[in-house]
Order: sequence, then structure tokens, then C-alpha cells
Amino acid sequence: MKGEAQALKGHLDVLLLATLEEGPRHGYAVREALRDGSAGRFDLPTGTIYPALHRLEKAGLIAGAWSTVDGRRRRTYELTEAGYSRLHTDRGKWQGFAAAVTALLETNRPWRATS
Repeated sequence: MKGEAQALKGHLDVLLLATLEEGPRHGYAVREALRDGSAGRFDLPTGTIYPALHRLEKAGLIAGAWSTVDGRRRRTYELTEAGYSRLHTDRGKWQGFAAAVTALLETNRPWRATS
């Protein structure tokens, strides 16, 4: 897990925004969506998720609201227009970056020395 946490550095915000793309979720559901959407590879502690959600809310990328469900207070988060815009921009940047890395990691690169 530690390797995955390092790999997420700098990408957590866009991943959290993506978990909210389909609609509002409370904090724990965001954590579950991240874990389930990554087939368990990104099973991050709440101590990582909640501060990031608060940071995104402070930046105006998500909006939070309190509700009571089964007698428990929960904070539900949803994307703002700025959040949708950021997600769209960051998704495009990520796809370009991933394509470039994949191209460089292909085994049949013409510049590789053959022995």
C-alpha cells in the first residue's frame, strides 16, 4: 500500500473529484468509491481522505452539506462547476501523460540498443 500512496502523490485531488462525478457522496462513500474503483489498490485511510476533501471544499471545487442519516450526521460532498471544470482539465492532462509514459515503456522502441 505504501507504494500506491506514493504513486498517488499529486493525483489524489483529481481522483477524489472523479469519485464525485456521478453525484454527491458522503466522505466514507468517497473513500469506498476510491477503493472499489481501483480494485482495492487505493485503500487510503480516512486521515488522508478527509483533509483532502476539506482542501477541495476550501478551494471551491466541491461543496459540502451536513445531513442526518439513521440518526448520524454526515457531510455530503458534490462537485461544483469549478470542480467539473478542473476534473475535465486534469483528466485530459492525465491521459496525455499516461500515453507518453506508455509509449516510453513499450518494449519495441527504435532507439533501444540491441545486443
